[in-house]
Amino acid sequence: MGVSYRQAKRLKARFLLGGPAKIAHQTRGKVPPNKTNPQTIQTVLELAQDKYRQFNDTHFTQMLRQNEAIVLSRETVRKIRRAAGIKPKNKRRPKRHHQRRPPKENFGAMIQWDGSHHQWFGEDKPQSCLMAAVDDATSNVLSLHFESTETSIGYMRTLKNIVTKSGIPVSIYHDKHGALHRNDNYWTLEEQIRGQQDPTQVGMALQELGITAIPANSPQAKGRIEREFKTLQDRLVAEMKLHNITTPEAANPWIEADFLPRYNAQFARPPAQPKSLFRKPTGLDLDAILAFRYLATVANDNTVKVNNIIIQIPPGKGGRGFAKAKVQVRQLLDGSWRVYYKEQIIATKEKTTVLPAELKRTKQPHHIKAAASVAWAYEQETLTP
Repeated sequence: MGVSYRQAKRLKARFLLGGPAKIAHQTRGKVPPNKTNPQTIQTVLELAQDKYRQFNDTHFTQMLRQNEAIVLSRETVRKIRRAAGIKPKNKRRPKRHHQRRPPKENFGAMIQWDGSHHQWFGEDKPQSCLMAAVDDATSNVLSLHFESTETSIGYMRTLKNIVTKSGIPVSIYHDKHGALHRNDNYWTLEEQIRGQQDPTQVGMALQELGITAIPANSPQAKGRIEREFKTLQDRLVAEMKLHNITTPEAANPWIEADFLPRYNAQFARPPAQPKSLFRKPTGLDLDAILAFRYLATVANDNTVKVNNIIIQIPPGKGGRGFAKAKVQVRQLLDGSWRVYYKEQIIATKEKTTVLPAELKRTKQPHHIKAAASVAWAYEQETLTP
């Protein structure tokens, strides 16, 4: 019979009590108590094919629970969608063996940052660049915002977000983008004597903050943030379409206030070691550090000119002038200007628009020298009024 001795005795007792009908399983013909309501299935399919058409199975399950008060498991939702012929959003590839670098153990030990160009707002919209910074130990996204393209301005704003919200990290891991890494073959005499090229504008800010910049030699080396972008291209695009967000101006405040806290709550993990290595920026003038720096010579009329921006320098102590003096001009991220002489501010100018020029690959040094370095046109932003 294929049953145990004790089960055979139970079947015999049932047969004697009620005949052959009692031998059949008692739940035969009854609706299982855990069966999903057909009306709920119909509602899920309608939402999957219309409102949440771009969502994957897991994300769709979360939205059903959060927005529609429909509580189902991810596997149940997957079965409903497959039975209706709705294919998975992403194909699963066979897992391959990779030797991964173990993540850092402390929060703030290393940050990975990058920019991702993608049609984030739909195929009918132009590409935008999503700037992101991820903590290596926790996968916590520390900064996330849109820029028109991947430039020094975007990295400066990202760095300001990190330092303001979390603190100063120990190191930053990045690719060899021209805004972050010198890729030219030009060496000044001073650089040749020193045996090292001067950093880019972003590199100078990292040096002043005491952050170690670590360039990656391949995209695979910074796989954590690349995988983060893949997840964001899936989830962020779907949620922005759900909320009818079609511009970076509308997306950035929504990301900061709504999307990012939920995203980190789901995907961030605790570090192996509880001690945070972030340092507080106590006593630092972040506006001056996170700025574009240029060396210039004061003209005879006590003015300094930077890219058609003329700044008048007022008299110093005792009415002294600054003609022929070597000064450093900085434009802050808000567009305002400062002129420094021996680390003292001697002049300011109101805000002008910060617009990055087209990145030009040239072997000639820029006509304006950055602080202690030759600033190349392709590695820094040209600031125009």
